[in-house]
Amino acid sequence: MVYILLGTNLGNREENLHQAIKNLDQETGKVLEKSSIYETAAWGIEYQPSFYNQVIKINTDLSPEILLKKILEIELEMGRIRIKKWYTRLIDIDILYYDTILHNSSSLIIPHKEIPNRKFTLIPLVEIAPDYIHPVYLKTNQELLNLCNDELEVKKVD
Repeated sequence: MVYILLGTNLGNREENLHQAIKNLDQETGKVLEKSSIYETAAWGIEYQPSFYNQVIKINTDLSPEILLKKILEIELEMGRIRIKKWYTRLIDIDILYYDTILHNSSSLIIPHKEIPNRKFTLIPLVEIAPDYIHPVYLKTNQELLNLCNDELEVKKVD
């Protein structure tokens, strides 16, 4: 099982998330579960529109590196333009966990190194996988959320 974080702060944010899920389901593997959508103020570069975030769980036969390649293709097809780190984006797709695999290459680190530091990741992750154990920290997602010092408000979108 692979857990993926989706984020968007440009255009029709809800539609961007739906389109990303549809593309991932068609091109990477079956989408098994998805969290609610959450809204959070921008992180990193704060003076930009707020983000919608969502976590999904997929089943895939692709290796981590091939999955990343497909994700980057989907981002590009959807119109993502990389200007600078933490800047506005039409869609951002990040691999959080890939089963219990530890992967560290120049292009991909799994589990995603920022999971414990970001409530906008942890809150939707806890919604669908509260008891999943982080393979490095050996804590559940719920425990990581309880320990998280991120003070950005994360609001569920109705």
